[in-house]
Amino acid sequence: MNYDLNAWLETYKDTFTTFARAQQDGFKALERLARFHYAVAGDVLEAGLAQTKAAVSARAAGGTELMADLLQKQAEIGTQLSEKLRSRTQEFSALAAEVQQSVGSFAAEAANRASGAKKAA
Repeated sequence: MNYDLNAWLETYKDTFTTFARAQQDGFKALERLARFHYAVAGDVLEAGLAQTKAAVSARAAGGTELMADLLQKQAEIGTQLSEKLRSRTQEFSALAAEVQQSVGSFAAEAANRASGAKKAA
């Protein structure tokens, strides 16, 4: 049996390059996902602080009219948070689609390389 060392090294190099690129893409996706979660946590924290501020200001003033104002402010804050989370949901869907496409292209490329290596063997 005669082995072609150059062909083996070339196949190894191509495979390693593909996996290194896939790993890099994976880390980029994880970073984007972490930044996304950080942004969502920031939105929820801002809403919580706004709710607290509204409650403290109403409690300090007192009265039924101010309680109605508090409820209105809380409803507005809830609506704003809902809108932010809706846009974050769309952002997450886009992120998930990009990651799925990246994984799909990696899998297709790996399958093509495997079938090409099988044919060469």
